[in-house]
Order: sequence, then structure tokens, then C-alpha cells
Amino acid sequence: MIKLQWLAGVIFAFAVIAAVLITSFEIAMYSDFSVYQKEYEKYDVLSELDMTMDDVMYVTREMMSYLRGGRDTLSVVTTVEGKEQDFFNEQDRFHMGEVRDLFIGGLNIRTGSCIAAVLCLVFLLVTRADIRKIIPRSYQAALGVSAAAAAFIGIASVIDFNAVFVRFHHIFFDNDQWIFDPATDYMIRMLPEGLFYDFVIRIGGIFLGILAVLLVASLIPGYLRKEKKSD
Repeated sequence: MIKLQWLAGVIFAFAVIAAVLITSFEIAMYSDFSVYQKEYEKYDVLSELDMTMDDVMYVTREMMSYLRGGRDTLSVVTTVEGKEQDFFNEQDRFHMGEVRDLFIGGLNIRTGSCIAAVLCLVFLLVTRADIRKIIPRSYQAALGVSAAAAAFIGIASVIDFNAVFVRFHHIFFDNDQWIFDPATDYMIRMLPEGLFYDFVIRIGGIFLGILAVLLVASLIPGYLRKEKKSD
């Protein structure tokens, strides 16, 4: 039974970390749209598209709503290069449809992770496990594995983000529809590679920040036990 309790603790820990990762993506991408405006200014997107900031932000909000399942089709009519037209073309719609499936799949993974975490916690409570010992230590072990993986990806991104970016697309997409031509595709002009790099850093910062808070929380029971023994 003790082994099952520790297994439940480890599953609980990884489930929590998975949920935090997906939540970090969501926070980074949806909590503050002014970040997009700063990125567009940083990479001079307006001159690349010959659009106003209001129009670019309108396209951005509609695109992000689509990715979250808030609208059925990715079609946004606005003024680009002095002409009123659909900002997105068919290749954009195809690829972003795949990205939408990936994003919604991530949200489903978060839901599944939360359910798994609750079930593991219920099991630990029902079996009268030493939760104050099992959960903190399981989290610390899972955090070590996750931190190593995150560090590897982070270092690789700093060394050669383009290689990591390409590898990501090869893993998650089985076609080359993610390769765009800036001469004909407005979307790639609005979303330069540097913007993706900045968002990876933003996501990583949020992810590691939440994990650090949870790590501190996991150390409290052990500290209290030591304090109790010393009294």
C-alpha cells in the first residue's frame, strides 16, 4: 500500500506540473493583450503590413479568440496595405486550424491532469497516507525532472531558437503548411520569429515562477516538523 501511495503522490505531482504548464501558456497568451502591442512595436510590424495598431490588435484578438474556440472560422476583414480584405488566406486558416486543435488539446490535457490530481488526492486521503510527507517529496522529485527538461529546452532555445522552432513544428505537424512566405502571407509578417521567442521566455518565466511558489509551499511541512522536534 505504501508503494501505491507514493505512486499516487508522484502522479499527483506530475499532474499538477502539467496543469501549471498549460495554465502558463494561457496566462502568457491571454492575460494581457498589451504585450502583443509592445511586440508589434518592437518588431515594427505596422510598417511591414501598412496597418494601424488598432487594426492589427483587432486581428490579434479575433485570431486568439479563434484559437481558444471562441469563433468557428478564421476570417477577419480589415484594411491591409490600403485595401479592405480578409487578413487571412487559406494556408493561414489550415495551419491555424491545426494550432487550434493543439491548443484545445492542451486545455483538455489540463482538465485531465486536474481530474487525475484530485483522484490521487482522494486515494491518499482514503488510505490515510502521510500526505504532509508524500506530496511535498513527490512534488520535489517531479520538479527536479521537469526543471531538467525545461532547462534543456531553455538552453537550446537561447543557443538556436530557430532550430527548436523548426523541431517543434516537425514534431506536432505532419505537413509543411507552417512554412509561410512573407511576400504573400500577412500573418507571418504580423508574427515574426522574434515574437515567438519572446513569448517562450514569457511562458517560461510564468511557469518557473509558479513552480517556485509551489516548491516553497512544499518545503513548509518539513520545516514545521523540524521546528516541532526541536521544541
